[in-house]
Amino acid sequence: MTTAIKEINIGIPTAQREAVAHGLAKLLADSYTLYLTTHNFHWNITGPMFQPLHQVFEEHYLELAEAVDTVAERIRALGFPAPATYREFSQLTRIKEPEGVPEAKAMIRHLVEAHESVVRTAREILPSAQEANDEVTIGLLTDRMTIHEKTAWMLRSFEA
Repeated sequence: MTTAIKEINIGIPTAQREAVAHGLAKLLADSYTLYLTTHNFHWNITGPMFQPLHQVFEEHYLELAEAVDTVAERIRALGFPAPATYREFSQLTRIKEPEGVPEAKAMIRHLVEAHESVVRTAREILPSAQEANDEVTIGLLTDRMTIHEKTAWMLRSFEA
């Protein structure tokens, strides 16, 4: 990460803020990649499940658009720059973008796996936030895990 802003004094030492911000950068990259994939699928869904999936994907990408802003702003509040380029995101994310335009069932499967990946990323950051007594980040991570776990569960209902 780039050098921290020195005048920040929120009760969390710089090294701990940096560790949390670095983890949040990975969460931001995963979330942004998931946002782009979901928006892609919203635009390109076809077939008999078009209407319900088109609508669900729109709800999901709109929620993700707000989420990436929240995560980026938390990184900034901790005193570090938020990654904001495709290059940075591609280096930080573990979510693989799909090749071409998958069929509806493959889209659903891809999104379920991506949401679960975001949950795992958030869960990995939690110990650093807890060690730093960073209640704000802990709350953000808990909220993100709740949303992604529920979204994956709901998407799995389309696979039945």
